[in-house]
Amino acid sequence: MSTGKKRLGLIVQNLLLVIYAIFALFPLIWMLILSIKSDAQMYTTTFVFTPTLDNYRAVLLESDYIRYMIDSLIVAGGAVLVSIIAGVPAAYALARYNFKKKEDIAFQILSFKFAPEILVVLPLFMIFQKLGIYDSYFGLIWVYQLISMPLLIWVVRGYFEDISIEIEHAAQVDGYTWYQIFFKMLIPLIKPGLVSASLLAFIFAWNSFTFPLILAGTNVQPITVAITKFLGTDSAHYGQLAVAATVSALPAIIFALCIQKHLVRGLSFGAVKG
Repeated sequence: MSTGKKRLGLIVQNLLLVIYAIFALFPLIWMLILSIKSDAQMYTTTFVFTPTLDNYRAVLLESDYIRYMIDSLIVAGGAVLVSIIAGVPAAYALARYNFKKKEDIAFQILSFKFAPEILVVLPLFMIFQKLGIYDSYFGLIWVYQLISMPLLIWVVRGYFEDISIEIEHAAQVDGYTWYQIFFKMLIPLIKPGLVSASLLAFIFAWNSFTFPLILAGTNVQPITVAITKFLGTDSAHYGQLAVAATVSALPAIIFALCIQKHLVRGLSFGAVKG
């Protein structure tokens, strides 16, 4: 193939990638455009309008939006932390030990992730009322385990299974205890997978709507529920909604950028192995 054809093919390939990137990012771009539009310009203009920061001022300075963000960070972050503490040992047990109905138990754990939230939220509401944990951080962190822990267990279990058991046997021969092997050898080896699973679990917990809608009230209000306050009974402040949605996406994006190195390795490990 001639140099000219290769260059033309590269140009076409880059052009297609740019077009796809614009297509994929257009919802985010459109949301940013809406966030700097006034309500009067929302339907009368498209791309030519007078930008305004009134929506950002109304959401970030004149409402309790920051408190809602903090509530979401506490609940989603706490759920992921508890999932790591309890889920990583569970994933190791499912990967290393053989016991009766192991796969049935593993599948049962995974089924919690895919069960419709509305199916269990009413019984949970009654249980929360009885236990006195309705509308509390503890209650939401507890119930968010139905979202975060099954995903984390199944992802991390695969990483433990990819580590040869001979490594642990060799360490035991050298005199290492199980706790030393687990924390000093196995955890660093599964770190990329643990990081990627934690990020995915955090995003799923952050985006949960049904659980906080029913199981939270005035004391704790995650951002997914609080955003609905910008919907009036007879009108909707779309600019303020766009601001709330845009800002609420920042924690997951910042988290992903901070752990990008481990995230890429964790998500691509299975594809490149072997």
